[in-house]
Amino acid sequence: MKTLRLILGDQLNHKHSWFDSPHKDSVYFIAEMRQETDYTTHHIQKVVAFFEAMENFATWLKERGHEVIYYPLDHKDNQQDLVKNLEYLIEKYSFDQFEYQLPDEYRLDVQLKEFCKNIEIGAEVFDTEHFFTTRTDLEDFYEGKKEMVMEYFYRDMRKKHDIMMVNNKDPEGGKWNFDKSNRNKWKGEHEIPHERGFRKDVSATVKRIKDAGVTTIGQVKETNFSWPTSREDGLSVLHYFCKKLLVHFGDYQDAMHTQHVYVFHSRLSFAMNSKMLHPKEVIDSVIGHWRAHKNDIHISQVEGFVRQIVGWREYMRGIYWKEMPGYRLYNKLDNQNKLPEFYWTAHTKMNCLHHAIKQSLEHAYAHHIQRLMITGNFALLTQCHPDEVDHWYLGIYIDAIEWVEITNTRGMSQFADGGIVATKPYVSSGSYINKMSNYCKGCHYKVSKKTEEDACPFNSLYWNFLDDKKAHFKNNQRMNMMMSLLEKMPAEKRSALKERAAKIIENPDSF
Repeated sequence: MKTLRLILGDQLNHKHSWFDSPHKDSVYFIAEMRQETDYTTHHIQKVVAFFEAMENFATWLKERGHEVIYYPLDHKDNQQDLVKNLEYLIEKYSFDQFEYQLPDEYRLDVQLKEFCKNIEIGAEVFDTEHFFTTRTDLEDFYEGKKEMVMEYFYRDMRKKHDIMMVNNKDPEGGKWNFDKSNRNKWKGEHEIPHERGFRKDVSATVKRIKDAGVTTIGQVKETNFSWPTSREDGLSVLHYFCKKLLVHFGDYQDAMHTQHVYVFHSRLSFAMNSKMLHPKEVIDSVIGHWRAHKNDIHISQVEGFVRQIVGWREYMRGIYWKEMPGYRLYNKLDNQNKLPEFYWTAHTKMNCLHHAIKQSLEHAYAHHIQRLMITGNFALLTQCHPDEVDHWYLGIYIDAIEWVEITNTRGMSQFADGGIVATKPYVSSGSYINKMSNYCKGCHYKVSKKTEEDACPFNSLYWNFLDDKKAHFKNNQRMNMMMSLLEKMPAEKRSALKERAAKIIENPDSF
C-alpha cells in the first residue's frame, strides 16, 4: 500500500518509530509553506530556524534510505497551503493511504481532521512520541479537584516517571521544589560563559524568504546564525549547558542584566519544541551530569531546570488541550488597549523595556522573567488586549508555538483566563525589576519615585491596575494584602497615582 506520511515543521523527531527502518511504500512529505509563515508575523530568525531544521531533517531521512518529498518555499509545485499540497500529491502519485502525527496546534489538528474526512483513501494518525503526557492526562489528573495547581501535577510526574526520587514517594534532597533558591540577582560574582552558538551561513534561506515576500520582524545575521538547527547541534547545546551553565542555572534563572542575553539559560527550547531533542533525554543528561558532579552542583540548580520541563512545559500543553478552542478568546479582565508601537522598535526611555525588547528583536529570545515581568507586566498594567499580546509573543520568539505560547501569555502573563493557569496576576511595580536586574541603573526614570514626571511608570501603573480591576480580585486570597494596602491608601495619593497612570496608558510611546 503506497502511503503518504506528513511531517510538520515541529515534528522533527529523529527517534520516532516511523524512522526505525525504511519503508519501501512510504513517502515522507515536508514543506515550507506560506500558510505557516503568514498566520502571524514571525521573527525572521524563527522562520529561518524552522526552514533550516526541516531541510536538515529531510536530508537525514534521505541518508537513511527513506523517500522524501521536500517542498521549499519556492518549489514550482508548492501550493503554499497544507490541504492543497496534500491533495495535489495524493492525486499525482496515486497514494492509497495518508498518515500523520498528532499536531500540537489546534488549528492544524482541525485542518487535518477535516482533510481526512474528505479524502477517499485511508487515513491514520499517530502519536508524536515526544511528550511525557497525552493530550488528556492533565484533565484526567485534575478531574474532581476544586482547582488546578501545577505543583501537584509536577510531583505526580516526578513519581510516575521516577525522576529524582529516593523511593516512590520521597523526592531527592528532601524537598520537591527549590524555587526559593532560584531568585538571585546576578551581580558579577560568577562569570557567565558565552553561549554555545554556531556560525552558520543561512543567506540562501533568508533570500528565499525575502524573495517570496514573507513579512517578518526582527533581525538576522545571515552568515553567523547562532541557533541549533539539527539534532547534532541540539545535543551540542545540551552538553554545553551541562558542562558550563548548569552549575549556576537555578541561582540566576530569574536574573536579568543589560550585558547578558542568556545568563545561565540553556537555549534548548527551540530544539525541544521542534522535537529535535526529546524532553526525557534532556533531563536525563542534566540529572546524569549532576550525579557525576554532586560536589560542585547543588540540587537546586537541577530541580529548577527539571521543573520547567517535566512540570511547567507538560502542564502548559495539558491546559492548552483542555481549554481550546475557547482559550484563545478569553479576556476576563476586559482589557482593550493596543500594544505600544515600541514593542516592534524598542524605542522607549524605559530601560528595562528597551533592553528586553531590543534583545528580543536581535536574538528572537528572552527568558521567562523578561517575558513575564517586563514585557508582559507592562502590557497587562497598560491593559492591552490579550489578542495584541498573543500576536506579539507568538511571532517574536524562536520557541513560540501556540500550545506553549498562548497558555503562558494569555494565562500566566495576562491573567486573561481569570485564573486557570495562575492563581494571581503576575504584576509588579518597579521595585521587583530593580531587585532582579540592573535595568533601573541609568534609566531615564527613577524607580524610587511614584508620581513625578521622572517616576518609574511601573509604579503608578501597578496601583492603578489594582484599583481599576479590584472587582476581579475581591475573592482572590493571594491578592488580599495588596488590595488591603490599596484600600488604606489616602485618596489624594491614589488620585495622583491614577492621574500619572492615565497619561502613560493614553500615550505609552512617549515614555
